[in-house]
Amino acid sequence: MASAGQPAYEHLKFAAERINANGGMNGHPVEIVGLDNKLSPQESLVQLQKAMDNGVDFITQGNGSSVASALIAGIEKHNRRNPGDERLFLNYAAVDPVFTNERCSFWHFRFDANSDMKMNALTDYLAGQKEIKKVYLINQDYSHGRSVSAQARKMLKEKRPDIEVVGNDFHPLAKVKDFTPYISKIQASGADAVITGNWGQDMTLLVKAAADFGLDAPFFTYYGASSGVATQLGEKGVDRLYQINEYYGDFEDPEMAQRQVDLYKKANWDFYYLRLSNMLDMLKKAADQEKSVNPVVIAKALEGMTLTSTTGELVMRAEDHQIQLPMFISVMDDGMKYGAEGTEFNFHKVARIERDDVTLPTTCRMRRPK
Repeated sequence: MASAGQPAYEHLKFAAERINANGGMNGHPVEIVGLDNKLSPQESLVQLQKAMDNGVDFITQGNGSSVASALIAGIEKHNRRNPGDERLFLNYAAVDPVFTNERCSFWHFRFDANSDMKMNALTDYLAGQKEIKKVYLINQDYSHGRSVSAQARKMLKEKRPDIEVVGNDFHPLAKVKDFTPYISKIQASGADAVITGNWGQDMTLLVKAAADFGLDAPFFTYYGASSGVATQLGEKGVDRLYQINEYYGDFEDPEMAQRQVDLYKKANWDFYYLRLSNMLDMLKKAADQEKSVNPVVIAKALEGMTLTSTTGELVMRAEDHQIQLPMFISVMDDGMKYGAEGTEFNFHKVARIERDDVTLPTTCRMRRPK
């Protein structure tokens, strides 16, 4: 799953350069240290210890909620045993809702919408697509995929009770090389649309198999812009591959457009992770405001913080440390001014869902340090 981890690492380095050019965090330069967790919770704990031994105060990760779960437990354990030497977990893409509900932690902040928030926004949009009568669900067989499936069924029933869920498949994470048998089932079901929370190679290979098979049903995805999709799908994805995300590929804001140009030129990756820029901007704001880079001080400053981003005002909800933000539905289009992966294809905005409409209540009862 390097196709997911590597671009995030390059984004972080790119964003850190901008932060450092503007004085760093309270005068301290931001250094990005990349460690390979091999998508393994056990290996992640080994790398976590290595990072902490080397004096890394802020741990960030995003790919895989099983990994995030292990990191939350590991950091909580360390902080409990080492008062005065606390570390903070900054989550940019592990979207299992439990991390900001029943398993919320003072030491964890999520800078991406959780999967329930994304499904809330996506089903708001689907509720207005009256031509969709039958939906097929296909997801990775772990906590995130199970959550996507459960919430899709629940929210569709609430918002469009006439929609029939004609399939609900799960497949092993990062193990399937050929999705043709799954695509064949989707075709046979007569589905008008497919919903998937797949990411990384499981996203790329799934939509490529659908295109090769000739499946016409549109895909509504969390991670349709995964690395390799624009290149491998191209014209076959136009008007068929949708994504719910915090940003899109039109880049109307000249500053964001320049970041896309600069990052692609520098590292051969597209500017996809707006949330990583938002995350570092909030960290800098907290450090500069409090004149400190102490993780406990930063955590308290992040609670309730607002940030004016290119898409509007973001709020880090103090109650559960879940970012609140507007979301966007976009669809792959051709002839885009800022094409992805050096192509003419990228995701064109078709709908904006406001922050208040994305927001969901939390069951978090957080234990805070004294």
